[in-house]
Amino acid sequence: MKKILFSIAILSFALTAKAQRDTLNLDFGWQFRMVKADTRPAQINFHSAEVQNVDLPHDFQISQPWVKPAPGERPDFSDQAANVKSRLSARAFKEMGVGAYRKVLYVPAEWKGRRLELDFGGIMLVGDVYLNGVRIGGTDYGYVGFGIDITNKVKYGSDNEIIVTANTMGPNNSRWYTGGGLYRDVHLLLTDSQLYFVRHPLHITTKDNRLVNITAEICRESKQRTGKIQVRILDAVGKVVAQKDSMMAFSPRRHDKEYVLTPISLSNPQLWSCDHPYLYTAEVSVYKSDGTLADQVKELFGVRTFEFSPQFGLKLNGKKLLLKGIADHSTLGFLGAAAYPRAIEKTIKTLKAFGFNHIRTSHNPYSEDFYRLCDKYGIVVLDELYDKWLKQYAGGRTDWTNLWQYDVPEWVKRDRNHACVAFWSLGNELQTYSNLPFNDWGVTAYRLQRTLLHRYDTTRPVTVAMHPRGRNWETDSLPCDLAMITDIQAYNYRYMYFPGDRRRFPNMIFYQSEANLSTMGPNFYKMNLNKVIGLAYWGMIDYLGESHGWPAKGSDEGVFDISLQPKPEAYFLKSMFTDQPVVHIGIVDRKDNGKVWNGVKESVKQLSDQWNRTLGKKYTVYTYTNAPEVELLVNGKSLGIKKNTNDPNHRNRIRWDNVEYHPGYIEAIARKEGKVIARHRINTYGKAVKLKLSPDQEIWHADGMDLQFVRVNAVDAKNNRVWSADGDVHFSVEGNARIIGVSNGDITTDENLTGNQIRLHNGTAQVILRAGRVPGKVLLKVAVEGFKSKSLKLITH
Repeated sequence: MKKILFSIAILSFALTAKAQRDTLNLDFGWQFRMVKADTRPAQINFHSAEVQNVDLPHDFQISQPWVKPAPGERPDFSDQAANVKSRLSARAFKEMGVGAYRKVLYVPAEWKGRRLELDFGGIMLVGDVYLNGVRIGGTDYGYVGFGIDITNKVKYGSDNEIIVTANTMGPNNSRWYTGGGLYRDVHLLLTDSQLYFVRHPLHITTKDNRLVNITAEICRESKQRTGKIQVRILDAVGKVVAQKDSMMAFSPRRHDKEYVLTPISLSNPQLWSCDHPYLYTAEVSVYKSDGTLADQVKELFGVRTFEFSPQFGLKLNGKKLLLKGIADHSTLGFLGAAAYPRAIEKTIKTLKAFGFNHIRTSHNPYSEDFYRLCDKYGIVVLDELYDKWLKQYAGGRTDWTNLWQYDVPEWVKRDRNHACVAFWSLGNELQTYSNLPFNDWGVTAYRLQRTLLHRYDTTRPVTVAMHPRGRNWETDSLPCDLAMITDIQAYNYRYMYFPGDRRRFPNMIFYQSEANLSTMGPNFYKMNLNKVIGLAYWGMIDYLGESHGWPAKGSDEGVFDISLQPKPEAYFLKSMFTDQPVVHIGIVDRKDNGKVWNGVKESVKQLSDQWNRTLGKKYTVYTYTNAPEVELLVNGKSLGIKKNTNDPNHRNRIRWDNVEYHPGYIEAIARKEGKVIARHRINTYGKAVKLKLSPDQEIWHADGMDLQFVRVNAVDAKNNRVWSADGDVHFSVEGNARIIGVSNGDITTDENLTGNQIRLHNGTAQVILRAGRVPGKVLLKVAVEGFKSKSLKLITH
């Protein structure tokens, strides 16, 4: 602990030499422990054996034991109001609780005269911040960040104690796994105290794909009446491509004001798109009357134009864009809620590789790094603020009517400059809740929020995800009152009402805000793709929470398992979403019938792509393809050629019945005009003889935050994964890195996800390593009983 405090002190003194903005990362060197809900900060013993040393982001729930439900407890998704009878099934069978964090920060005397602001990306689910024993702020809705001015609250030339308490609240205060704790970044911002940019100060818009308009919010505490404002636009490699200097007359009456800056025209700008996500940087500086720099901020932005219309749905830069997306929670598999940028990036790159170009942030704002990465990789975002407009689902500590006036500005001002954000959503599935504020099915609540949202951004349409899109489950004949006034008609699952609603209400613009796996294919192809915005498939990555029953800790009805391994259906989506030739085999293992999810009865087939079966038994096989025809072979013997079809019920999904199993291989060959354009072969695996370790092919940065994902497969002599291989995998690390998570894709596991071992599941497992802050060699050792131990040499840079 002394070394950590010393390094912070050295950095702190180094910052005093600068007069402008500095950002100090406070993610490292916290103490943590669990406490009782009514414990005051002064009563918390941070010197006991229960205290852990942790770095942020941190989710304290993910390391807690699983809580098996008591006899008689079960989930019940038919109850739309309570949504769950089992006490903890919605929240992944983790116990609720309060975690306390402590950090000691030395504030040098030389900082006096500067402005200091603590910046929290979020505290899950609600939280309070204390400085030197005094509460100075907090949050009642942990998905939205906040800042606290501590300029006049700190002790200069002395240590300052920061304590943060994070409360998960009760089991019914969320419908899914939220995690708990300081799950996002914490920073200390230092600026000039007399002339500075406020929190989220810039509003950047572009017009005609060339003109850049910037509004900057500046606070003036001195008597300075005028000052120079400089705007520089930098291209992706840092070259200045435009600059504008102007004198600004500061308001004599208002210390804090938004100033409209002189527009800047870009010559032949590169446009941001899904295929070419080009980003510029706006650098805005404000100067004191003596000509010295007071403050400077930088913001990435893209030059692009989104257009929405009933005639074409969505256009980006004048070209039709069909959104092919996912709606999922912000948690990151077995890492829980901790918002690691590298894990977010891995998720986005995986989705992009399968043809996804869109993410709906269900049902809350994600971390700021998520939007930066969507900007970088060309993912279009529907940015959503809330689930329900009720106290129960908005933190649970105060009524929702006390929150939205703060949450809307903070959310919009943080995200409005991101090129990826195309439209806003204020809520989700409100129609069955008769106790919404103002007793008019959400109409007034929507109008109030939309009006406030338009105070900060008028460049994007606003919607709410509807389900059912009518007034109740039984009668769905006409859109509900809320659907009649939103800018976009966003229906969960009810795509079949688009044609009728379009005929009756020709100005409506349709978007399928959730689509399910059980009707995948028809729920895409049966839409008029030329006129809709697109769709977002619900839960396509398995996730913690919303369990249908123990031992499942969450939903496993996605096309990627919880460790991001693709299932056969992922290739079905890829065949729908891309023009790249695709063929992939899926063998039906079993069929689950009768689950009801949000009023929709689901029938989901469980498939796998392994060819070790019961000798002589006949199976149903699917080949997922976007090719005109497919030939299926077993051990070289053709089972025939089948044509693809434009029938939306069967398109890109060719079914083969009574395929008899014989060891060897099964192969699908896709052809177009007689030419082979894709093939997929599954070999019968043999005895597992060794372990194969596969790290991500990424540069691993020694920044204390970057992650390395290493996949472990048990393989036979021909390097085929052996699905039947079992055994506990033991991990150990040497060097400047540590294990932060283990996974195997099994949503039913009872194992500790933050330990150093996990059993093989279907012959595979995964370990996630977090780099230290000193570059060097890292040695990962892997041991499984019955196998020769393996080592993997890695390097952090």
